[in-house]
Amino acid sequence: MEQPHDRIPVGQGPGLIWGIDFAPGERREVENCSSPHAGFVRWLHLNLADHGTRMWIETTPELSPAAREILLSQDKHQRALVDAETVACVLHDFERDFDVRDTGRVGALRVILTPGLIVSARHHPIGSADIARKRLRDSEIVTSPARGLDLIVGAILENFGRITGRLSSEVQAAEDALVEERQVPSGHRLMDIRRRLAQLHRMLEGMQSVFRRLELDDDLPEDILPTVEKLSQRVQGADGDIQSVLSQLRAVRDEISDQSNLRMNQNLYILSVMTALLLPTTLVTGIFGMNTGDLPMTGRDGTLGATVVAAAAALATYLFLRARGFFR
Repeated sequence: MEQPHDRIPVGQGPGLIWGIDFAPGERREVENCSSPHAGFVRWLHLNLADHGTRMWIETTPELSPAAREILLSQDKHQRALVDAETVACVLHDFERDFDVRDTGRVGALRVILTPGLIVSARHHPIGSADIARKRLRDSEIVTSPARGLDLIVGAILENFGRITGRLSSEVQAAEDALVEERQVPSGHRLMDIRRRLAQLHRMLEGMQSVFRRLELDDDLPEDILPTVEKLSQRVQGADGDIQSVLSQLRAVRDEISDQSNLRMNQNLYILSVMTALLLPTTLVTGIFGMNTGDLPMTGRDGTLGATVVAAAAALATYLFLRARGFFR
């Protein structure tokens, strides 16, 4: 996670979470955001909640006015901008806490690409930043802005994939429970899953719009265009996976609804039959319960006679309902 004691490498500049200078076959940790890095591609991951970060963004000459506007803007919607050799975009990812990998809160990751400098920045910890940092720590060497964009978007899609995989497993477990007639998840939990999948779909849909915007921009640097086209296809594929899970979830919810309606209809059917069988019995007992004169069977065996009449009336009703097909 993005904790001070676990930065790879440790950054000493204002709001610097981690920073690395890359050259073919080697990497160097960044000790100061403003230190020279001729011949290297520098990647800085910044904390926008730090006032020093904002001061550095406003004063560094390597960032164009358009890049500064993207980094310092409070607007969180996904968008892209090409300004000469600078490519800037805002992408959505899920925020995380120190002890929670997936908070469900959507955060904005701001990415600036120039020939010699890559800047990623956020206000709150982002899941994809941890994934990118781990890849950079393990093996990745970033020698161009295109490779940096590929890595950070790949990290976002990996983070989305983890969440989608977990939700898909829950949907499959619910489907298995239906088949095996076990307890299925509550309707509230299924609604939560649908909400998260719809949230992922909206985020990926916005990301697709960003890459379509970049693809159609005539000013986009030629060396970045193939990466943008590839990422556009990957985002579309990830969105297709989410749509597939959504379709599976809809089928499970429909099946649960059908089974619930079937159980309700069966219960109503049983109640209707019981009511029909008891109706003549209720009528007989009501008649014999009236305090009027000349009632039949008022002697010593009157109770037995009334019981026989009530049972006979119920039997007659049963035979009538059976003859009409109510017990098929």
